[in-house]
Amino acid sequence: KVSAREGARRIAILGGGTIADRGLFGVFLATPGTAKTSSRVGELDEEMVFESRVGDVFLLGASSWRIEQITHERVLVSPAPGQPGKMPFWRGESAGRPLELGEEIGRMVRELRALPTDEAAAQLESQHGLDPEAARTLLTLLAEQAQAGAVPDDQTLVLERYRDEVGDTRLCMLSALGARVLAPWCLAVCAQIEQQHGYRPESMWTDDGFVLRIPSSRPLPALSLLSLDPDTVEAQLIALLPNTPLFATVFRQACARALLLPRRFPGARSPLWHQRKRAAELMRVALRYPDFPLLLEAHRECLRDIFDVPSLITTLQRLQQQSLRIEVRDTTRPSPLCRSL
Repeated sequence: KVSAREGARRIAILGGGTIADRGLFGVFLATPGTAKTSSRVGELDEEMVFESRVGDVFLLGASSWRIEQITHERVLVSPAPGQPGKMPFWRGESAGRPLELGEEIGRMVRELRALPTDEAAAQLESQHGLDPEAARTLLTLLAEQAQAGAVPDDQTLVLERYRDEVGDTRLCMLSALGARVLAPWCLAVCAQIEQQHGYRPESMWTDDGFVLRIPSSRPLPALSLLSLDPDTVEAQLIALLPNTPLFATVFRQACARALLLPRRFPGARSPLWHQRKRAAELMRVALRYPDFPLLLEAHRECLRDIFDVPSLITTLQRLQQQSLRIEVRDTTRPSPLCRSL
């Protein structure tokens, strides 16, 4: 016999409206020698804070800041003038570019480059609604990219390698396939580098590519690491996800929707730090049971909604079949598309 838990009706009433919270951490200037904070510097996405550690340097506004302390709801920083730092990100709720749109963008780029400049400009104006100045700007960008390295399209991915201003190596994969394909690809590549070389490179991805930063003191990974096995990549990602900040956020939101993080009082929201703490405790227990429904839902949301693993598998299969190729370019400075990353 199945019966309701004690207090189930109260939880259902208090939990009405189960849109999960997504929060930002306030960034405050730490007062030297004390635990107090002074002026507010800005805000960071919770996923970026989960990926950060005390001592990391990041950019905010036009300045570099060093993380001194991370509390349950704020990040305390001190100025780090002249120090190179990583770029912050705010992922928000926007979905990544679908593979189909990315392939169409790549096809259009390839067809435009095959036409004389005047014909390409006329096509952009007549078929895509660009004014003459915008058409010329786009064609100039493609020409500068071709001159600096290579242009990615629906048949070519471009891997660009160069050293940055502090001597570290940047590996930039340029492609319009979209973040839903490129993000899990980047995640799996970083895991393989960590497994083989004992360090995890800093990484960042967008709809137009992903970047890995290899410190000068570390060995460069073999380019073969970028060609993942399409038969095992999904299992690899399933094993990796529970250790990522993304999964922790998605699991917490799934718990909130399932009324496993109920409010204590009607009309009052639970503090986000408190929700994170309770969700982390629940996940530690749930990971002992792989078939726990909310674990399955968090994996499904990561692998199908945020990422598009079936499309990643299709892309890797195309690489194996050589209908898609990776063109490697070593440059002394980043190309225009690489600079935008």
